Amino acid sequence: MKCECDIEKTVNTSDAHETSQTGGNSGQSDGDVRSIERNDSGQLVVNFTNSDAPLVDAHVVRCFPWSVPDYYVSIRDSEGKEAVMLKTLDALDPTSKEILLEELRDKVFNPKILRILNYKHEFGATSITAETDRGTVSFQMRTRDDVQILSPTRALFRDVDGNTYELTDLSALNAASRKHLEQYF
Repeated sequence: MKCECDIEKTVNTSDAHETSQTGGNSGQSDGDVRSIERNDSGQLVVNFTNSDAPLVDAHVVRCFPWSVPDYYVSIRDSEGKEAVMLKTLDALDPTSKEILLEELRDKVFNPKILRILNYKHEFGATSITAETDRGTVSFQMRTRDDVQILSPTRALFRDVDGNTYELTDLSALNAASRKHLEQYF
């Protein structure tokens, strides 16, 4: 399993430890996370069972596949280096899980497309205005390569700034919205 962002680690599902592609091991497994909390500055703090030193100012990255959002979450230090790969959020206590889900929801901008309000293709770029679960957004794409098909009815659209917008089900859109997006499937 590889992270969506900077693909540097793979999960070895046979022993619950993540292993880098060069064969190294960070030494932490998802069972090593004792708790996740916020400090007085609002930073994410991860406490490990095998270390007295907490990871302060941690960042979380949801990894593919996005179809299972409560699995494969990478916890990273402030420089982006992976400290631990959580294979499942169910390994966390309820308070830690709630804090981590809140962090993912607030920090990871990945709106879900509900309806296409405006679609225009001109001068080699596609401009889309869409109603999403996070409000109305407008974005531009340069090429068809900016669309990643995840299933026959599901896709990710990446805009010129690198933001992603998820279409969870093409068939759930109204007819006008489907007409604009069917060409990508």
